Amino acid sequence: METTATIKNKKKATFPVEGMTCASCASSIESMLRTREGVQEANVNFAGKTLQVAYAPDLVTPAQLRETVQEIGFDLLIEKQTEEELEARQAAALANLKRKTIVAGILAVPVFVLGMFFHDTFSWGNWAMLLLTAPILLWAGQRFFVGAWLQAKHLRANMDTLVALSTGIAFIFSVFNTIYPEFFLSRGLMPHVYYEAVAVIIAFILLGKYLEEGAKDRSSAAIKKLMGLQPKTVRVLRENGEAEIKIEEVQVGDRVLVLPGDRVPVDGEVALGASYVDESMLSGEPLPVQKQAGDMLYAGTINQKGSLQLIARKTGGETMLAHIIKMVQEAQGSKAPVQKLVDKIAGIFVPVVLVIAVLTLVAWLVFGGQAYLTEALLSMISVLVIACPCALGLATPTAIMVGVGRGAESGILIKDAESLEHAHRVNAVILDKTGTITAGKPAVTDVVWVTAATDREHLEQLFFSMEGQSEHPIAQAIYTFYREAGVKSVQPAYFNSLTGLGIEAEFAGERYLAGNEKLLRQHNVTLPAELVEAAQQLQQDAKTVIFFSNAEQALAVFAVSDPIKPTAAEGIKAMQEAGLEVYMLTGDNAQTAAAVARQVGVNHYQAELLPQDKATFVKQLQAEGKSVAMVGDGINDAQALATADVSIAMGQGTDVAMDVAGITLMRSDLTQVATAVRLSRATVQTIRQNLFWAFFYNVICIPVAAGLLYPFTGFLLNPMIAGAAMALSSVSVVSNSLRLRGRKL
Repeated sequence: METTATIKNKKKATFPVEGMTCASCASSIESMLRTREGVQEANVNFAGKTLQVAYAPDLVTPAQLRETVQEIGFDLLIEKQTEEELEARQAAALANLKRKTIVAGILAVPVFVLGMFFHDTFSWGNWAMLLLTAPILLWAGQRFFVGAWLQAKHLRANMDTLVALSTGIAFIFSVFNTIYPEFFLSRGLMPHVYYEAVAVIIAFILLGKYLEEGAKDRSSAAIKKLMGLQPKTVRVLRENGEAEIKIEEVQVGDRVLVLPGDRVPVDGEVALGASYVDESMLSGEPLPVQKQAGDMLYAGTINQKGSLQLIARKTGGETMLAHIIKMVQEAQGSKAPVQKLVDKIAGIFVPVVLVIAVLTLVAWLVFGGQAYLTEALLSMISVLVIACPCALGLATPTAIMVGVGRGAESGILIKDAESLEHAHRVNAVILDKTGTITAGKPAVTDVVWVTAATDREHLEQLFFSMEGQSEHPIAQAIYTFYREAGVKSVQPAYFNSLTGLGIEAEFAGERYLAGNEKLLRQHNVTLPAELVEAAQQLQQDAKTVIFFSNAEQALAVFAVSDPIKPTAAEGIKAMQEAGLEVYMLTGDNAQTAAAVARQVGVNHYQAELLPQDKATFVKQLQAEGKSVAMVGDGINDAQALATADVSIAMGQGTDVAMDVAGITLMRSDLTQVATAVRLSRATVQTIRQNLFWAFFYNVICIPVAAGLLYPFTGFLLNPMIAGAAMALSSVSVVSNSLRLRGRKL
């Protein structure tokens, strides 16, 4: 209900929600709150278990919102909860569900064995099954009956309704036949019981709920890791000296000290000092960026070498890191749960089954023969038993479980069923460059020595020794290259770093230079044509070129770049052959992006993008009607990964990227992207087939169970046969899902 006061005086708040078991629970909470005076907007994030509400505080209070939610069996945590408290509550709820799942599974095994193999030979079997099934139904399965009742109060139905009706009716009917078997025996009929169906159905569905809840709780791990990028305390410089304060106490304008190895705590401007800062969490680029007075620093980045003093410009929720966290949270919460389709089907299916069951009872009471009461009860029970949701409940999860297992065998880890389900619709794939198409760290890719160079081993030793003295990231790549080759270093008699040019050193009275072409020309060093030509070719491929020379002439040229992964081009070709449109995004410069795109066969690319730009590009493609998969490896990709329809992380990337992503490629091999899409297509096809088989038996057998054939053939479906048909539908669904194991991808 929207009022003038709501518009003029609106407050937004987010509250944790407890007690939700399915997507329709979230819908019930939203619909109830929206009818409350003073509430303008209410959105429930089922995966995140939170409510975002906009309300007029002068018309409704959080306590009244909580009362409204409690009326339909749920709860709002309106008191301030710390992350630790929320985690403890969620862990306790998950542990309770796990305990009930385990107990139900343990008790269901003997019930199944007794019901299927010893129901005729074991005289006390019915009583034993009753004692074992009762705790499964009344304790482990209590949540289904509570959920069904809450749905019924609002004239709705879902999977809880199906479970509660079928297991409840079957249990009551079985208890009646256990206590008073003479009722049917005196009428020439066998008093069948269905305890095994009750026990197994509840155990299976509890297992599915447990797996679902576990996956939802793990979805918050990415947010926790992002929050962990910000230090708890900060060193600030005050008039009376240095002080260490909590991150929350930092104010705009404070002078903050950042030592080598520290994470930058807030967004700010360098006031004093110079250093190299690792900004890969923002740009994704492996090379640290030189920072000096006047440059901006961002929270979460890492200072590498020198000490820095910065003036705080943005703190708390205003930093770029905080915006990344917020965008990831919003993107994660916008996705619908995988079981939504089944809940919708169940919402239609259950009322239809109920109507058929009631009509069956009435028809037999009105038109039945001599044993009309017995036949009416048996026919109604047959309808409810054969309409058991076991096959419907198994249709999606069994295919998903086999699909996830098949993916794991291929090195494709699928975190949630939703990602596997959505991937079949993907028609556009966005690839981050660094760490996804390329290796993600600078390395020596080319070495060209002048033809006339002699005693090359000795010269390599001198060059290696020079680069070992430098702190520049390019020098570190060269140093690593020769160290891994086993080259030994020697101490130079003289060493000097020339900012923006390179380095110089002396060995045994002879001077050597290493750096760019400008350095050599300033020292009047001769540049052989063969090295100049080689350098130009390497620069066209967007590689950084370093010359090495003595005092007279250049001796060699070295190229350093982020090398392309061996399978990148093959993987991109496989995606294109699978009908996927491939895009490359990078924070690197346009020349490098063009060179990489050309080498791997990507036709569409964009360069010099910040994390929010990547997420914006994802939304742009989605607005064009495309279903987008994002493939990345770093924190800078987290926003785009969370925004995409399907998120895929490289296994050698950051933990944050892998936690945000629904799919992780353990071998960091782009050929696996096309495999993952084909696996999704096969899995979704299997789900659709399973849903057909789940309903096929119902469509064919429910009319037969109701007695449709009796007037013509005298055939009346026995509840035991109905139970067997129900089991057969489940077997068909599971068997069809297992076919995925042998599917060629």
